[in-house]
Amino acid sequence: MKFFSSRLIAWQRTHGRHGLPWQGADAYRVWLSEIMLQQTQVATVIPYFQRFVISFPNIDALAAATEEQVLAHWSGLGYYARGRNLHKAAQIIAEKYHGEFPREFAQILELPGIGRSTAAAICALAYHQHRAILDGNVKRVLARYCGVEGWTGEKRVEEKLWQQAEALLPLHDVAIYTQALMDMGATVCVRSKPKCVLCPAQADCIALQTERTAELPTPRPRKTVPERYATFLLLMHGNDILLEKRPGSGIWGGLWCPPQFDDEEASRDWFVRNRMDASEGERLETFTHTFTHFKLHITPLKIQLARKPLHAAQPGSVWLDVEEALQAAIPMPVRTVLQELTRRMG
Repeated sequence: MKFFSSRLIAWQRTHGRHGLPWQGADAYRVWLSEIMLQQTQVATVIPYFQRFVISFPNIDALAAATEEQVLAHWSGLGYYARGRNLHKAAQIIAEKYHGEFPREFAQILELPGIGRSTAAAICALAYHQHRAILDGNVKRVLARYCGVEGWTGEKRVEEKLWQQAEALLPLHDVAIYTQALMDMGATVCVRSKPKCVLCPAQADCIALQTERTAELPTPRPRKTVPERYATFLLLMHGNDILLEKRPGSGIWGGLWCPPQFDDEEASRDWFVRNRMDASEGERLETFTHTFTHFKLHITPLKIQLARKPLHAAQPGSVWLDVEEALQAAIPMPVRTVLQELTRRMG
């Protein structure tokens, strides 16, 4: 098994990724990159990471920011609970550890939004500690190399993979090996059409030797993806749009969105109840936003108001110029709608 790790380490030094902005950085930047990279591709993360560390260069700066400021920088990355947990964890570190990222695995694991693999990655990459990781890409690499069958999200299968991850861990160069595993999963041992000819471990990869690279890891059992529908009420007065702050938990928690309803009839009832006066209206094209567990079909209704209603003065709602709203903490579907509005306004 030591040959697996030694070959990956040698491969990483020559063929792995070396220009990522968080490589060789302190624990804060490693932590930030690990959280951002959950469910998100490297190419997408890089510009977000760079903007984030300019605004929040250290843990104390992040802890001192408001949740609104943090989520504005997270806007478009999705999975917003990650941003909220990042902010909460920074506040804990600032208070409990005087702004120094903890070094102990158990202390890191206690922080909001950090699981076993993320804590291990921080320990290995930032502190060169002897810790095994098992993120989604690494599960795929090990399932193929070790010939582990079954869906990797199943507890029994995941435990087998953890055992393999621990057994394959080298005694030295753990940070390089950890980066090699990540690089292998991202660039060589990819989900479809893996580049086995480039793999340093091809000689004894069970999936390759038994011609099962297309079968392993075993796909997640298929489930019908639920479909939901929503209507966004785009209340406009000139170039200003009305946005409401969503509750702190749940989908898009703490973000700014137009008033949202289950259907057009509910949006019309709300409009009438609030005694709003429309000068013109238009139904924009319905589009679909896909979440992990369901699809949301969104129909935006653009309503130009003759005057701003009193509703605008209510807590939790605000009128913003559309260009200004694009800089606020908004989810990706709202950004899509606002960008369409700016295009129409020319």
